[in-house]
Amino acid sequence: MKLRNAAWSIFGIVAVVVSIFILYREFRRISFAAVADSLAAISAHNWILAVLATLCAYGALAWYDRIAIAHIGGKKISWLFISLCSFTTYALSHNIGASVISGAVVRYRAYSTRGLTAQEIGLLIVFCSFTFALGTVLTSGIVLVLKPHLITRFIDVPPLTGLILGLLLLFLVLLYVFGSWRHLPPWHIRKFHVQYPRLPIVARQLLAGPIELGGAAAIIYFALPEAGNPGYLIILGIFLASFTLALLSHAPGGLGVLEVTFLAALPEMNPNDVLAALIVFRLLYLLIPFALSLFIVLAFEKTQLGRKES
Repeated sequence: MKLRNAAWSIFGIVAVVVSIFILYREFRRISFAAVADSLAAISAHNWILAVLATLCAYGALAWYDRIAIAHIGGKKISWLFISLCSFTTYALSHNIGASVISGAVVRYRAYSTRGLTAQEIGLLIVFCSFTFALGTVLTSGIVLVLKPHLITRFIDVPPLTGLILGLLLLFLVLLYVFGSWRHLPPWHIRKFHVQYPRLPIVARQLLAGPIELGGAAAIIYFALPEAGNPGYLIILGIFLASFTLALLSHAPGGLGVLEVTFLAALPEMNPNDVLAALIVFRLLYLLIPFALSLFIVLAFEKTQLGRKES
């Protein structure tokens, strides 16, 4: 485990270094004053829409935890507590990186105070991760079926390849739904036995994942100008690819990975406008939530300390 964790950390560092090197080459043709002008050009209306998209995304993330608790059954935990726990978990892990601090630490510290056992919390974490993965597969499949030429922005293949890949992804989702419908045997993941959820739970998963991803991508879409904008579905597809690469790289906040992917996939747009939109995304989706999460952690620990003293 130590060797594997170290390998992922090294991989994340390498990904950041490579991304920064590529960005350095890109920045030679980019004016930071022009990026500032692009930021200033974003209308108040679009800023409001981007904020609403952020709230939508984090609301869906809280729904991940709520769905997982409903699947596990038993304990009743308030929406407010779940929302704060989920918000803090994702705000910290998105910024610091899973290789440094795991969402498991935050969730265990919080949910153990509400009576959940270590095994239940472990199942909750696995379930939330799977809900995100399921949402990514489903959303990617839908985007590729509707916009199969999107794949040509990343690799030189016929658009038919994108359509076939999209259908394959949707087929995998259907297999999962079929397993739930037919009550197939549970999966065995190390010490955990993950059962297929009930169909109502699956239906919520199929809604929560795309809503979260769609909301996060909408932040970038609303921050981009209309000129040269390829449309929301294309932006969503590029976001799915870039965010997945960022998570796989374990780079804190996807440092450099998001920028490189978007700049490469949007050659028709002014790179200053693209970088300005990504700055808005980092501000609303990463930095502000990160700052707020620190206050939530401090307030929570202060409350727990007060209970121990009393």
